[in-house]
Amino acid sequence: MKPLAEAPSQGLGLAALTMRRRQAAATGLEISMTESLFGQVEAFAGDPILSLNDSFKTDPRPEKVNLSIGVYTDEQGRLPVLGSVRAAYERIGFAERPYLPMEGHAAYREGVQKLIFGAGHPALAEKRIATIQTLGGTGAVGIAADFLAKHTPGRTVLVSDPTWDNHHGLFQRAGFKTATYPYWNRTTRSVDFDGMVKALEAAEAGSIVVLQPVCHNPTGVDLDAQQQAAVTDVLVAKRHIVVFDMAYQGFGSSLDEDAAFVRRYAERASCLVANSFSKNFSLYGERCGGLSVVCRDADEAERVLGQLKLAVRRSYSSPPMTAGLLVATVLGNDDLRAQWTREVETMRTRMDSMRKRLAEQIRSLSNEIDVGFLTNQRGMFSYTGLNEQQVTTLRERDGVYLVGSGRMCVAGLNEANVRTVAKSFVEVSQTRG
Repeated sequence: MKPLAEAPSQGLGLAALTMRRRQAAATGLEISMTESLFGQVEAFAGDPILSLNDSFKTDPRPEKVNLSIGVYTDEQGRLPVLGSVRAAYERIGFAERPYLPMEGHAAYREGVQKLIFGAGHPALAEKRIATIQTLGGTGAVGIAADFLAKHTPGRTVLVSDPTWDNHHGLFQRAGFKTATYPYWNRTTRSVDFDGMVKALEAAEAGSIVVLQPVCHNPTGVDLDAQQQAAVTDVLVAKRHIVVFDMAYQGFGSSLDEDAAFVRRYAERASCLVANSFSKNFSLYGERCGGLSVVCRDADEAERVLGQLKLAVRRSYSSPPMTAGLLVATVLGNDDLRAQWTREVETMRTRMDSMRKRLAEQIRSLSNEIDVGFLTNQRGMFSYTGLNEQQVTTLRERDGVYLVGSGRMCVAGLNEANVRTVAKSFVEVSQTRG
């Protein structure tokens, strides 16, 4: 048998094939085995947060503390398996698992809508919300970006400064240019409300604005109700397209209060809402999320749903069955829903208590450090104000891991490590960065 390289191709004889190869080589069109099509591909430096988590795992020090990655861990430092979710597992069993529709599990989508907007919201009653099941909150934002790139191209996307870095990445991947609006006031460690409003007023009408309605990542500071109303007035007047990214519902005040900004806005204007169940269901690896688009009427919602389905088909085809069944089972059963609500409250109150404990421990060690900001912030994260050099010192000297920006995941604190963390914070705060 002839070697494959010498086999005739598409009716060409060996002599003709050899001649064609010589001609290609002479004109520089042939790529030899010593060259590469991908020689100019840049190396991936790695995601800074996920890479930091990998470094933590290989750190041999037993006293190390992981306050970097945004996951909720309990007092023992473990990812909790919620009782409501465990019960849902028992109910769904191990039946066959066919492909879900592109838009996801019907009961899941219904549960998402009621959780985000409230069962009595007028947009629900009028059937003008298009909702799909997505691959986590990241998948929801990604599909939102793809959808907007197709139907509202060429607009600038405005995200808060600072924000979750993937907001830039996902919209840039879809072809948008991203810019920022002021959000964090470093001096007061609170929202730069005036700067934010001025930037949104100055932005070109019809810009795409990404907002985190509660438990802002990475700062932990949110707009109050009065500020939300003022920002809503500006957004509606400028006809901006709003994308709410709500990844931490229930970790601020309560499941309903945390969705209040979204619900009020949806009564006045169309918007997109990405949500995640990774944190509040502790289902990180199951990739549970949703994307809802509030439309003008039911007919528009039906057409938008069709385009969202097409975007899913062109991306990952359909979402995971087990994730959809688990969330749908919990949200669709009154007893399990009530149990889950209590479990979310337990997680929220534990994080709140650890904020207070860290502040108390720091005060007991030093009266010179302002820690009031710790208890004013909400959710999983705190912007500590530590600079990158101080963060590096914490990691290398004490094995306390924070993100380079100084963001701390409060959920990584517990009674066993909070005093150690407080001591490290005090010592590093007394050094010049």
